[in-house]
Parts: sequence; C-alpha cells; structure tokens
Amino acid sequence: MSAGRSAMRMGPAELVQAAAMARRFYLEGKSKIQIAEEFGVSRFKVARVLETALERDLVRIEIRVPAELDAERSDALRARYGLRHAVVVESPADAEETPDPENLGEVAADLLGELVNEGDVLGLAWGRSTIHMAAALDRLPPCTVVQLTGVYDAGTAERGSVEAVRRAAQVSGGDAHPIYAPMLLPDAATAAALRNQTGIARAFEYFDKVTVACVSIGSWEPGISTVHDMLSDEERAHYASLGVAAEMSAHLFDSEGRRVGRDLGERCITVKADQLRRIPEVVAIAGGQRKAAAIDAVLRSGLVTSLVTDTSAADYLMTAGPTPRSALNRADPDGV
Repeated sequence: MSAGRSAMRMGPAELVQAAAMARRFYLEGKSKIQIAEEFGVSRFKVARVLETALERDLVRIEIRVPAELDAERSDALRARYGLRHAVVVESPADAEETPDPENLGEVAADLLGELVNEGDVLGLAWGRSTIHMAAALDRLPPCTVVQLTGVYDAGTAERGSVEAVRRAAQVSGGDAHPIYAPMLLPDAATAAALRNQTGIARAFEYFDKVTVACVSIGSWEPGISTVHDMLSDEERAHYASLGVAAEMSAHLFDSEGRRVGRDLGERCITVKADQLRRIPEVVAIAGGQRKAAAIDAVLRSGLVTSLVTDTSAADYLMTAGPTPRSALNRADPDGV
C-alpha cells in the first residue's frame, strides 16, 4: 500500500529536491551533469526527477507569444506552403469586410526589422498594406530603399508609395529612390518613355540589387485591387476572361498561380516578375476573407517567400485546394 502511495505522490523531501533541481535546470540554466554533481546523484536520476516534476505538475512550461499572434496557425501555414516565414495575426471583429487590417502593417514592420540587414536594398511595392507597414516602422538597419512600382495616383504620391519609401529610408538612415509616376499608363509607348526618364531609370537600376521586398496582393474585384480599379470596364472584362484571380505589383495570376495577361505589364511602371523571383526574400502583406483566394494564387506562383496575414485568410488557406509546392521553389509554374 505504501508503495502504491509512493508511486502516486511525492513525499516532502522528494518535492523539495525536485523543486530545487527544476529551479537549477529551468531558471538558472544549469546542466543535468552540474545538478547531479551538486546533489550527489547520477545525471540519469536528475533526468527522472525533472520528468516527474513535469508529470506531477510541479513544473509548468508555457510557450507564450503576444496575444495578437497565432503561433499555431503561423507554423501550419508556413509548413503547408513551404514558406520561409509566415506570421498570422488575429483578425479584427469586422474582418469579413475589411481586407488588409492595419495591424498587419504593424506586424510586418517588426518582421522587416528582423529580416533586413545592414547594406541590404529594400524594395517597396505600391499597396495600402505596405503604406501601413512603412508608417509603423521604428527600426531598420542602414539600407537603401527603392520603390518597386509606380503609384495608384500620382496626385497622391506624397501620401502613398513615395512617402512610404521616404519613411523607410528615414528610419534606416539610408538612401531613398522613389518613383514619381503612375503605375498604369495609357499605352506601352508612354510607359517605355517614362522608364527612360532619369529619376525613374535610376530607381529601375536597383531592381536587380533588391535583397528584401515588401509587396501587397489584390483580388480581382472593385476596391480590392488598385489595378482592377484603374482599368476600363472593357479591359477588366478582357482580363477576367483570361481567368485572372489575383494581382500583385501589376502582375496578374490565375487560381493556380500562373501568370496571365502579361501584356498589361508593358503599360506599367513596375518591377518585372522575373526580377521578383530572383529577390532572396519577398514578403507579402495581405489578409481578410475577400483576399484569401488571391493570396493562395500568388503563393502558388513562387514569387513570394514569406507572408503576413490574419486568421480569417489563414483558415481559408489551410484548406485551399491541393497542397501547393514549396514557395521556396522559385520556378515559374508556367515553366517559362
């Protein structure tokens, strides 16, 4: 009977010793060998005592992250898409109708603070989420910052992409290379002429040097894609007929991540898809149920290596179609 009680409970001496060993191991960082020497027992007994302390709830181990971060979803999403980094934040109460909640930008700003190293070239594409991210930046190592796309409306450049580039450069203490031009032009000839202008050409020279890029994702519907909103009804219908499901930096994708409507790029001031594919770290910031399918499409393209999103989009992504190939396989799904 006493043996049974011994198996079920620890006596006071055992409890005191187990607590002391646990304190040495978990709080003071001592090794099992050091603890064994101090208490005059074998390291195997120390291991058994520590294991028992966990089983008997004498020691509790908690893994805690800030309340707004969902660590379980983040890890699952990273594994499903083969991403380098995936950070999932809690969706706000009105997430169903709100694409790219502002807290995504705040978390992305912290992530860039981790990813960017001194001497890097940071590229920022147009997007509400990247603008929110830049506004939230409070630390960056010295780096060059370049704008990767023209702006949605040149008349609002001071409040959009140009200001985002300036803000990031100010925080880092590095050089800024903004682009004072619309993203979408009436025709290819006008776009080509603008690309040859001195200031824009200088920014374009940095595209092949970008080491970390930050981009936004849009779904093909009004108010969720700036490119969609800039086109005429006839043009929107044309690209919709090609199966476009998502847009990123004026590049269009179908639901499988294949690029469609490539002619649109000839009219745009933007980084090329092949240049994005060569950038070591491309972080997409996008969330909300209305963008979830578009996020899936862009992740399948192989252009993005990391994602900051919310629980609303993440729940869709975890069950969206067949398991995608790893995002770190940067090959073009079109094979060209």
